[in-house]
Amino acid sequence: MNEEKHILSLVRRAVDDYGMIEVGDKIAVGISGGKDSLTLLFALSVLRKFYPKPFEVVGISIDLGFEGMDFSAVEAFCRSLDVPFLREKTEIAKIIFEVREESNPCSLCANMRRGALHRAAKEAGCNKVALGHHNDDAVETFMMNLFFEGRLGCFSPVTYLSNRDITVIRPLIYAEEKDVVYFARRKALPILESKCPENHATERENMKNLLTQIEKGNKGLRHRIFHAMCKSEIDGFHLEKDEKQE
Repeated sequence: MNEEKHILSLVRRAVDDYGMIEVGDKIAVGISGGKDSLTLLFALSVLRKFYPKPFEVVGISIDLGFEGMDFSAVEAFCRSLDVPFLREKTEIAKIIFEVREESNPCSLCANMRRGALHRAAKEAGCNKVALGHHNDDAVETFMMNLFFEGRLGCFSPVTYLSNRDITVIRPLIYAEEKDVVYFARRKALPILESKCPENHATERENMKNLLTQIEKGNKGLRHRIFHAMCKSEIDGFHLEKDEKQE
């Protein structure tokens, strides 16, 4: 149970620090089937039972159309958590790899997935979408923007999308990837293997490997980068209240 308490404490702290949840929210958790989204789903399903601001949770998976993707285990997991599950079928894979034959498909795929998720969430009556980006994702995104675009930026912990009238939240931003990996193994989460041919062949994976190499001689590097992002208030990140008072 210690791993469960640890993840819940990190999620609760992020939710409180950034005001991610309000009374009556109906939150769609985007479930890719990976360890991050399944961990987030579990955490929010438990948090709703005792959080002082009552809210609902819905699980939504965007089926990209890759052959062999079976979401039955994810659906069963949602059922065990008493969370409604929706599977949105799309032809995103066909459009990207067959129709358009994209040489760099990841960006377009991400945009199309987000669009499909936001539409499905609105149709389900949700006013918020929760994504499973964790602390390492934030640091990697910041470094990718610095390296490849020459700018200081990241995704935001909370983002209101006026064109969709929906708010995107990221409750795992205080959880490190190792925390999520440990939790997923201990809980034996029903992780789905990605069928995407570009899996692990991305700029993000390259940045992850680069940071890992650098951190071998600079312990705590990721933590310092994240602290700098918060101290500089990059895209809505900020220091915790207690730390500001020191």
